[in-house]
Amino acid sequence: MQATQTLAARLRSLIRPGDTLWWGQAMAEPLTLTRALVKDRHALAGTDRLTIFASYGSSDTLRPEHADVFDFGGCIAGGTHRRLAAAGVFDVYPGHYSQVPDLIRSGTLAVDVVLVQVSAPDARGRHSLGLIQEYLPAALARARVVIGEVNPDIPWTCGGINLLAEEFDLLIEAEHPPLEPERSEPSPVELAIARHVAARIEDGATLQIGIGKLPEAVLALLHDRRDLGLHSGAAGDGIVALAESGALTNARKGRDLSVSVAGILMGGERLRRWAHCNPALALRGTEYTHDPAVLASLNRLVAINGAIEVDLTGQVNAEVAGGIYVGGVGGSVDFLRGAARSKGGLPIVALPSTVKGGTRIVAQLSGPVSTPRCDAGLIVTEHGIADLRGQPLSRRVQRMIDIAAPEHRGELERQAEQALRHCGMARRPT
Repeated sequence: MQATQTLAARLRSLIRPGDTLWWGQAMAEPLTLTRALVKDRHALAGTDRLTIFASYGSSDTLRPEHADVFDFGGCIAGGTHRRLAAAGVFDVYPGHYSQVPDLIRSGTLAVDVVLVQVSAPDARGRHSLGLIQEYLPAALARARVVIGEVNPDIPWTCGGINLLAEEFDLLIEAEHPPLEPERSEPSPVELAIARHVAARIEDGATLQIGIGKLPEAVLALLHDRRDLGLHSGAAGDGIVALAESGALTNARKGRDLSVSVAGILMGGERLRRWAHCNPALALRGTEYTHDPAVLASLNRLVAINGAIEVDLTGQVNAEVAGGIYVGGVGGSVDFLRGAARSKGGLPIVALPSTVKGGTRIVAQLSGPVSTPRCDAGLIVTEHGIADLRGQPLSRRVQRMIDIAAPEHRGELERQAEQALRHCGMARRPT
């Protein structure tokens, strides 16, 4: 390993002006490297600029003022990277997460340098990517330069690619502990939504969960189930308690029996300890976790995803709130379609009915259509479940109004006729 005091010089010898850099999102960010990159950005960029492909952020590393040298972009303007979008310096790739690896391999998405946080080597000298696989295997295969930092607090995880020391162009020791997620208790509204969702999850179901307090609240209500499975883009702290309760066995999921599958771990120390050398967990690349055929082959896949707003016909906006890009298309459509094709599956979109007093069940979306109404399944708020599967537009409208906040239902009733005319039809009696 190179001495840490030479890090800036070593980065300048490897990174070229005009390069596009990738690294793991959320807790998988290699902080020692990314902070050094930001600190020395003007020398690294020279007379050109550097492009940073960075989706969900959990650190304060990247800030709007760094756009003096960096061009920011990614699939999701999530977490701390929302401030980049709010400042107008984050360019969004509005596509399905499942497509990212192929876009990397084809060269459509440029990759020059990959920065990774890795575990200490095992007995065979292999460094694990630890908290993530996702798109990194495809990016690593395409990159001209691979730079790593070894963090002793990163677990050695099964299922994905590993790297030997000679496969790095630069390998240093980490100077920071892994990032930790922000934690807070779910609100009464989130608990009510979680109860509605949990009531539909049966023994033997396979779970796909998003991130945040709501999915964690759902997991906490499932400890009395039996033979649940996990196949998800992300996995958080609640998975550990679910496994320790005996509910998570992966015995009936249809493939990867006895093994939980995820693309990234988005939790804290407890999750890292549980994941370390655990053969019951496999981290896999996006081309597997989000593959339509794989998802369809799972038994009773319950896909639980969030939204910013949903209109009366089932169209979902998961990207823009108040004119600011705060989310992304991500893997929601991949998983909702997979759950719809899975035997006994449930495609679920869950959200509070209001935000700051305004309704999130709307007659017309204020942002883009992230999920079309043809992929709508079960829409859940604290007021109940609107099952839109197989329902014509007129019935969808009433079911959606029924799960809106009571104080907004009258106005939604008045707007329903116009919403249906926008779809080319008039409202019919229900």
